[in-house]
Amino acid sequence: MRRIQLLILFLFAIQATTTFAQSDTLRLNITQVENLFLKNNYELLLSNYQIESAKAEIITAKLFDNPELEYENLFYNHETKKFLQTSYEYGQYSASISQLVKLADKRNKNIKLAQTGVKLAELEYFDLMRTMKFELQNTFYKIYFASQSLTVFNNQILPTEQLLKAYTIQLMAGNVAAKDVIRIKSLLIGLKAERTELLNELEDDFRDLRLMCGLKPYTPITLLLSEKTQNQSITNFSYNKLLDSARNNRSDLKLAKTDLLYNEANLKLQKVMAIPDVEVSLSYDLKGNYPEKYTGLGIKIPIPLFNRNQGEIKKVKIGIDAANTRVKKQELILENEVFNSYQTAIRNEQSLKEIDPYFNSGFNKIITGLVKNFRERNISLIEFLDLYESYKDNTLQINKLELARMSSRAEINFVTGTNIFK
Repeated sequence: MRRIQLLILFLFAIQATTTFAQSDTLRLNITQVENLFLKNNYELLLSNYQIESAKAEIITAKLFDNPELEYENLFYNHETKKFLQTSYEYGQYSASISQLVKLADKRNKNIKLAQTGVKLAELEYFDLMRTMKFELQNTFYKIYFASQSLTVFNNQILPTEQLLKAYTIQLMAGNVAAKDVIRIKSLLIGLKAERTELLNELEDDFRDLRLMCGLKPYTPITLLLSEKTQNQSITNFSYNKLLDSARNNRSDLKLAKTDLLYNEANLKLQKVMAIPDVEVSLSYDLKGNYPEKYTGLGIKIPIPLFNRNQGEIKKVKIGIDAANTRVKKQELILENEVFNSYQTAIRNEQSLKEIDPYFNSGFNKIITGLVKNFRERNISLIEFLDLYESYKDNTLQINKLELARMSSRAEINFVTGTNIFK
């Protein structure tokens, strides 16, 4: 009686532990995963620092040059044998203060250039987000459908193990042939090997997902895919509509165009840099000038005779030509990527539509009674193994097609720079 009570307590403890583990599992849909990614991803956080650094350049551009103060004092008077005298009778000193005045609106042009630099940093951030979001969505779908495939293996391995035990007993009794037991063992080994390979791939994908979402390695995760997400159709969108969306939203195209603007702004700056700046100064000299207690106003300006900033101007002009070429290249890449992704998405969706929806459900009904019929010797071992293998291959192939369809939708989001499919 006491043993039974202890067993019941043990079972309750297991159930409580399982319940706690289940409650601690993160159950996430694609939107929740993306929110975690935006909040916790370290690559995005590091890229955000680049934006703040670029904003600091605007502060630097807005600052005026500091005035310069110069002072000179008599060090040693050999007549009085004294150091650093400043009196009118025995000493001498001079002082001046100067200020550089930038002409040709250089300061404002520097500010505009720095502001364009901030836009570049922001667009680099958004392009990184676009790329990583595509990787995130792909990883999400890989994990989800791999988990579905894992269920197939688990559902097959357990009854196969039970069947092997039963056949092993029958073999010992001399009721079945050894070759039949070997065939079942081979089936079981194959199933377990495939499951192990799938588990290894799943572990790698879970690692990538946790890294992208900033989650601890031991965090248990269950991914959910709503019917609404699965039922969205690519046929609701035309190629031209997707292309317009890409042209308006693709951060890499905006980055190329902003880089052109940056070079154009830099050209304006480099041209005015050829115009010399003026340095204005005010000086005072006790006795070293005429008249004594001299006060002077000075102005200094370099003569642009040799250096008119020709090299930097030419370099920026070359940069403008290169930026124009990059814009054209990016536009061509965009058009081809949208077209290719659109065709792939249509093909993947069509492949799934061609599968009879009743075929898979009918297959499931057959498999439900397959093991029972085999035990009752209604079908032969060869028929059993053939149907078993066909069921597994059919289910795994459908999961692959589903994954291909969802991945192509993620790619549509990527090439258009939008969240058309959520």
